Amino acid sequence: MQQMSNSSFPTEFLLLTLADTRELQLLYFGLFLGIYLAALLGNSLILTAVACNRHLHTPMYFFLLNLALIDMGSISTTVPKAMANYFWDIRIISYASCVTQVFFFVAFVTAEFSLLIIMAYDRYIAICKPLHYRTIMDSRTCVNMAAAVWGSGFLNAVLQTANTFSLPFCQGNALDQFFCEIPQILKLTCSDTYLREVQLLVVCACLFFVCFVFLVLSYVQIFRSVLRIPSQQGRHKAFSTCLPHLAVVSLFLTTVTFAYLKPPSIFSSSLNLLLAVLYSVVPPAVNPLIYSMRNQEMKDAVWKMMMWIFFQYS
Repeated sequence: MQQMSNSSFPTEFLLLTLADTRELQLLYFGLFLGIYLAALLGNSLILTAVACNRHLHTPMYFFLLNLALIDMGSISTTVPKAMANYFWDIRIISYASCVTQVFFFVAFVTAEFSLLIIMAYDRYIAICKPLHYRTIMDSRTCVNMAAAVWGSGFLNAVLQTANTFSLPFCQGNALDQFFCEIPQILKLTCSDTYLREVQLLVVCACLFFVCFVFLVLSYVQIFRSVLRIPSQQGRHKAFSTCLPHLAVVSLFLTTVTFAYLKPPSIFSSSLNLLLAVLYSVVPPAVNPLIYSMRNQEMKDAVWKMMMWIFFQYS
């Protein structure tokens, strides 16, 4: 491990190695490559299906298109570098690359969380106030909401990255994670500045909790309205648009919350790694599958597009 004096800045960081043998490193490379390609393919299909199918030019699918873009950006921020490290048997990431990775990861995670809240609001309006849906969720409002999602993500990324990398490092340069993550970087900073940064994270956690309460209340109202729908077909259609989003929200929130707010007493490198994979690698790969499995419109659009591609190039 590179040694550094107090109040100095490293020129590089050492990422966590997942395996000691070459065979296991190549196995991890293959697993990450498979997940990465699945995420790119699935989200690309969602993007193309929404863009090319006029029936999907609605607020719900507009936000789903943005979610696909965010997922592609999120997984592309962390996984390619990890794959390169496993393939070439290295651990090093430069200081500039680490800063860039933190910035974009925070931006995409913040944007995804904001977008999931807006998607819950969209479903709330569609199901609880259907007569006012087109008035409330018009095209201008949707574009403004999407701009707010991306803007909040990059604004939070600027603040978090600047605060984190302005701190002096005096605890070495080895990170206990396969990518540059703020909680692991904070462990390398000096104790007094670390405490001040923890205060900022606590504020973020409080905002996170408020948004979580909003999500819960929205879905309580949604399910109450769905259960009042007289026809079984109507209830099924309403559930088919809500359950995929609820599944994505649950996977994302539970893993992120536990990863960042778990007690120090249950610290474990293996647990940290598992949680990081669950909230940074798995969601971008499974989100397209979740949305296409329960949503018949999306399933039909993706299937028609795949058949068109097949016949075009066969």
